[in-house]
Amino acid sequence: MSTSNVVPIQPKENKPHNIALEQSLLGALLTRNKRIEDIVEFLEPEHFSERIHGDIYRAIRTLFEQGRTADDKTLAQYFIGDKTFEESGGTNYLKSLLDSVVSFVHVKDYGESIYDMHLRRSLIDLGDTIIDEAQHPKPDTRALDTVEEIEKQLFNLVSLGSTQKNIVSFTDALSEAIARAEIAYKRDSHIIGITTGFLDMDRMLGGLHPSDLVIIAGRPSMGKTALATNIAFSAAKAFKTDQDEHSEGGPVAFFSLEMSSEQLAGRILSSESGIPSDCIRRGELKFEDFPKFMNIARELSQLPLYIDDTPGLSVTALRNRARRMKRQYNIKMIVIDYLQLLSGGGNKKSNENRVQEISEITRALKGLAKELDLPIVALSQLSRAVEQREDKKPQLADLRESGTIEQDADVVMFIYRQEYYESRKQPESGTDEHLAWLERMERIHNKAEVIVAKQRHGPIGSIPLYYDARLVKFGNLMK
Repeated sequence: MSTSNVVPIQPKENKPHNIALEQSLLGALLTRNKRIEDIVEFLEPEHFSERIHGDIYRAIRTLFEQGRTADDKTLAQYFIGDKTFEESGGTNYLKSLLDSVVSFVHVKDYGESIYDMHLRRSLIDLGDTIIDEAQHPKPDTRALDTVEEIEKQLFNLVSLGSTQKNIVSFTDALSEAIARAEIAYKRDSHIIGITTGFLDMDRMLGGLHPSDLVIIAGRPSMGKTALATNIAFSAAKAFKTDQDEHSEGGPVAFFSLEMSSEQLAGRILSSESGIPSDCIRRGELKFEDFPKFMNIARELSQLPLYIDDTPGLSVTALRNRARRMKRQYNIKMIVIDYLQLLSGGGNKKSNENRVQEISEITRALKGLAKELDLPIVALSQLSRAVEQREDKKPQLADLRESGTIEQDADVVMFIYRQEYYESRKQPESGTDEHLAWLERMERIHNKAEVIVAKQRHGPIGSIPLYYDARLVKFGNLMK
């Protein structure tokens, strides 16, 4: 091929592309390898409209990462035996790319344009798929299933830059693991994930890890919502205080299927101001407390905490909303209150079998945690079997409609407050039993226990916490 003829065969389909722009970018990279640092984070070989251009870009990137020079001579050696390279002009084509350089200054702009055209081509392909599947649906596929799949593909396009990133080499996975360990090492708290706000819990769990499904279970009145709210608040507050990429916190999406957003906000306002929520609702504020109350309210209004209180959400709708919040707010954690209030995907068989439906929901939530690369904290009810035992401490077998909850979850934690049960056993006043009961109540007053019954990547055990029933708030227990 002549060095003056630098344009390869044009793509057959009339889709957005710019051959000359791709050639100019590659020529600039061959001349000044270091400029690849301007685009390597977002531009992939698959984003080029011509396969040979993607192959050349991959070769330049590989040689650069190895600390070697990438020019027409080293690339000719790299492509020895490659038929596609030879058919595209081989060494002569590499030399022609050097002649196509227009500017070194605009390498990033060129890369962004190539990426933009890749997205547009992908949107055209996706549009064709939508039309085809809408006109020729499979017998067992509902329209809602198609909408869900299309939204997932759109999310992948926007968030990942490519729909073909499911396969990760062990080298890349190992590098990511080392990088996360280094982050944990450099942090004073030595946690790798999102902070829970509780010192002992962070020590045992190492924080809440990306892609993990965390189940917090307990009987009514144990404080499930309070604990989840405290964790969500701590994560959002940590991010507001330290907004860098290695922050222990992050924006939080809170799906409250039981309480309204106003009630949830009232709880946080109460716990932070020290004023019981029922007093806030009735407007029973002391004159001297009002300025403090308003200052705290203003501070809390800046937290990156996003509440969705839509009742009766399906897991499909929750998944779509979570993807949207990931795009809009870059959320780092999802909290769901609570699991049993979600409905499944609408499959008739699963709707008739609640255990199977819960199993589908937990599998979907685990998949979503991996897809969005963030921890999902889901609250769960426990069966009444707990109340029928002398020892009220929950066990894994007590998970209500368990199905695969235990199997899918990376962490299962139970909330247990002995004070709650003991307070209902008050003997007659003035007796020896009553004195012994008062002593027991004194020992367990304002104390709670979080039992880590399962942790896929760490130890199990018990975490003592402080619990203020007046403010419905958990805290670190001073030892």
